[in-house]
Amino acid sequence: MLHDIANSIVSYIGDIGYGGIFLLMFLESTFFPFPSEIIMIPAGYLAYKGEMNVLMVVFVGILGSVVGALFNYYIAKYFGRAFILRYGKYFFIKEETLDKLEAFFTKHGELSTFNGRLIPGIRQLISLPAGLARMSVTKFSFYTALGAGIWVVVLVALGYLLGSNEALISQYLKSATLIALISVVLLTIFYIVRNKRRKKILEDEL
Repeated sequence: MLHDIANSIVSYIGDIGYGGIFLLMFLESTFFPFPSEIIMIPAGYLAYKGEMNVLMVVFVGILGSVVGALFNYYIAKYFGRAFILRYGKYFFIKEETLDKLEAFFTKHGELSTFNGRLIPGIRQLISLPAGLARMSVTKFSFYTALGAGIWVVVLVALGYLLGSNEALISQYLKSATLIALISVVLLTIFYIVRNKRRKKILEDEL
């Protein structure tokens, strides 16, 4: 049965093409709890079979994620917190959830838009506190693309390297998450060290 379900998903991704991947990843980055795993892994497998271009798969996956995140960002920026709380309840966004997201954003700053893209449960909604804080859209897009890019590449690589073996894909999905989180740690350390060096240079110049 698992094999049949996997084949159906792969067939569906093949039918909708690049535009469909973009749309689904857009939805995955907004308010809809749509798992990116069932989009990008089959797309990676289709690239492995030669039915899709692997670079295009990665590109449209990242693009869909960024555009979806920008959708949330602008809703938060222009409509505000009250609007999100009023209508967010229809998408399981409670005031407590928004409070936690804002606390996460405050604690980690602009880098949270990168970190958040790689953390399950936060990935889809980290754009909201960024919009509420009116974070620079350029920085927001950059960090979102970076975080989404790592996750998309990991998922596509799973589908491409493991082929149609659903058991192996399931087994290594946890490893994919671990790889993504390790990337978060390493890039966060790099970001902190770089900023400290910049501050030291500025202090020495003064």
